[in-house]
Amino acid sequence: GDNVRHGLNATPQILLERHGEAFASRFGLGFGKEDREENIRRIGAVAGLFCDAGIATLSAFVSPYRADRDAVRAGLSQGDFIEVFVDAPLEVCESRDPKGLYKKARAGEIKGFTGIDDPYEPPESPELVLESGNKEVAVLADEVMAYLRSMGKITG
Repeated sequence: GDNVRHGLNATPQILLERHGEAFASRFGLGFGKEDREENIRRIGAVAGLFCDAGIATLSAFVSPYRADRDAVRAGLSQGDFIEVFVDAPLEVCESRDPKGLYKKARAGEIKGFTGIDDPYEPPESPELVLESGNKEVAVLADEVMAYLRSMGKITG
């Protein structure tokens, strides 16, 4: 998970240092709206490849814009996109911030940060809503698994 995230979300500067200018200009992403759109497009495309190969794929990413999520849904086969809205109050997100990103965003060190100075557009009709503010992660995972079983996506 983290290796994929680091590869897909590396800043242009990191990619420039590690892979050169051509690679950095093609793959480097930041927190801006266009970069977030591209990130979700890439994730959707890779998930689509797995789905096409018959592999159940779960992806958990911050995708703040409804239009981006809708575009990924439209690019997948019917029933392959299940939107799970992890409903967490901003205070909860900030309290669970192991990397200190919310603190940096509040201090103005990160611009365009979802929930601070950039919006999050909640889904209008997700297939599943997880209330994460007061539940343990294991309980939320069980809710996802139960939903997938009820839809015939997994067995057992």
